[in-house]
Amino acid sequence: MTSRGYDRPMTLDLVGVAEVAALLGVSRQRVSQLAASESFPAPEAQLAAGPVWLRAAVEQWARSTGRL
Repeated sequence: MTSRGYDRPMTLDLVGVAEVAALLGVSRQRVSQLAASESFPAPEAQLAAGPVWLRAAVEQWARSTGRL
């Protein structure tokens, strides 16, 4: 898959539950609890392995809530 006519594939900095847990220093279960809150960013996609978010959106949320 290429984007915008370039020969290189489009890359997105996506994170799943495990990566968010590591970023925030919490358990995967806690990430699931946080993700259920209205203030947490909506996932970009829901895969069989679980939700995935843009890393930048999660980091922005974490900074705005004092978690980073």
